[in-house]
Amino acid sequence: MKLIIFIINERDGSIMKFGKSFYIVLLAVMTALVLAACGSGSDSGTNNDSGSGGETSSESTEDNSGNTENSENSSSETITVTDATGEKQLEGTPQKIVVLEWVYAENLLSLGVQPAGVADVQGYKQYVNIEPKLTDSVTDVGTRQEPSLEKIAQLEPDLIITTKSRHSSIGSELNEIAPTLVFQPYPGENGPTQYEEMETTFKQIAKAVGKQDKAEQVLSNLDQRYSELSTRLSEAGMDGTEILLSQTYSSNETATLRFFTDNSMVMEIMTKIGLQNAYESSKFQAYGFAEGTVEDLEPYQDSTFMHITQENDNVIKNQLQGNPVWENLNFVQEDRVYALPGGTWTFGGPLSAEVIAEEAVQALTGE
Repeated sequence: MKLIIFIINERDGSIMKFGKSFYIVLLAVMTALVLAACGSGSDSGTNNDSGSGGETSSESTEDNSGNTENSENSSSETITVTDATGEKQLEGTPQKIVVLEWVYAENLLSLGVQPAGVADVQGYKQYVNIEPKLTDSVTDVGTRQEPSLEKIAQLEPDLIITTKSRHSSIGSELNEIAPTLVFQPYPGENGPTQYEEMETTFKQIAKAVGKQDKAEQVLSNLDQRYSELSTRLSEAGMDGTEILLSQTYSSNETATLRFFTDNSMVMEIMTKIGLQNAYESSKFQAYGFAEGTVEDLEPYQDSTFMHITQENDNVIKNQLQGNPVWENLNFVQEDRVYALPGGTWTFGGPLSAEVIAEEAVQALTGE
């Protein structure tokens, strides 16, 4: 078959005739132009798939809290976090985190992050009464006193968070498994208060997981809640009330009382809502409380007594009622004894702080 191509000249209308070889050349040129155009369109789609007017769109992923994070930053950015041992360098945003102290599990939940593993999950669920909760996917890695290094390693975490006071002896083993942040929730006499340390640590953990804005929001919401609760106390005529706060329990069938001192987190929470601490310790208490007996209540009998007692240990009824020292105290005779729920957790983070403040106002006002 013979191929002939006719093309009309636009200038004079004459007809030009071409043979097969011209057609092959023309077809090759047209094919090259089409391929070039397709290649240009592909590049444009890559750079503008976000519809941002020509700016490159970074790939994003969604974390387990439903928040969108930049996966490029998560994998490559070096984050500097300060813990009780100094500055630590973390490569990228950690995705699998093991925590060996309950307060740090609470901190992660406050930021919308579920930990991969927690020491003593059952105990956490019993004592730390906040929302959100730990999910069933969280692995128990042993007790807080003796976590299981084997279980921690099996999770292949990219970050471990723990306390200096509990786990300094296994610090090297933990660091061999994953980068480890070590905090100290009980500062020394010349250091910050427990509350100040709680806020500082919370912010550092938020920095480690890329949730600094969320942390600021949580703390701002907490301050706003303090203000609202302080107003409620003021309206009830109870602002400035002196309270003696005790965690009370039975020991060898004797009532033991933990009196919270000014440097404790729980007492600083109370002062933030307008209450005052009646208790004065003769020396600095590293853990924020001093232990005493019913006889130690007499100097404070003109204050308002608030206590935290476990539901299964009704020490007030079983050990104190009928005791002549207890019965003759002014706050007992004048009905100024208030119970906080037995599950009140006094060593937690910002969400526990809000729960404590709400429970105290509810107990004092009956609302």
